[in-house]
Amino acid sequence: MTEDRLLRLRGTTFAHDISGASAGPTLVWGHGLSSDRAGERATPIVDLDALAPDARIVRYDARNHGRSGLAAVPPGNAWEQMAIDQLELTEQLGIGTYTAGGASLGAATALWAAVIAPERIEALVLTIPPTGWATRAAQTDRYEMMASVLERHGPQPLIDGLDAVPVPDPFADDPTWRERSADRLRRADAAKLCQAFRDATSANLPARQQIAALTQPVLVLAWTGDPGHPISTVDELRTLRPDAEVHIASTAPDLDTWTDRVRHFLTGLV
Repeated sequence: MTEDRLLRLRGTTFAHDISGASAGPTLVWGHGLSSDRAGERATPIVDLDALAPDARIVRYDARNHGRSGLAAVPPGNAWEQMAIDQLELTEQLGIGTYTAGGASLGAATALWAAVIAPERIEALVLTIPPTGWATRAAQTDRYEMMASVLERHGPQPLIDGLDAVPVPDPFADDPTWRERSADRLRRADAAKLCQAFRDATSANLPARQQIAALTQPVLVLAWTGDPGHPISTVDELRTLRPDAEVHIASTAPDLDTWTDRVRHFLTGLV
């Protein structure tokens, strides 16, 4: 069991923990929107605890998530601002350079961290990259709607609407997928979740030329059947970084390879 820690910076508190091999590469991991460290530990798509023998793992709850504090991101692109959170958090923890990784929101945060401070990011693990560029506007409209519904009526209408949300292909035969999503909405702090949705309305990926200028090794893990994490984003990333290692999962067995893929990627960096 890792020790949970709180650190204050940029106007709020950040809950985080550190585990794993102090001599190995450092992986700083960000969770997805509306999730947190506890949720990812319960149902991981990349089992970070299994990576601990080979790497030092730093996990944290983003602002407005989990045990971290309630605070709107500063004005501007929300994902860029959350990358600044990450960079300042790791600096205060005494971490100079590291591999930035994460799922969805966490992947976007990692990508922005590499754009802002490329000298500090050794490599990138981008898991289920979210909508970006031309596909982003429709998603941000959805998040504003979700924030408004949550504010006025609580989480139940969002839970009721889960039947209309596509299930990613690797979970097509998993009867617990929607119930886990519903449980996440029930457990979330409503004020934090509402703010998190509102923050997401100002978020977008870095400009294409900024991504093309990056030189760090990149691993991209994506799945099919999910319009919130479309393959079109992966196709753009492949065009911008043709040297990136990419794996697309369409089945549960495909997904089961992701932890080993991340392990091999990390151990190949040293």
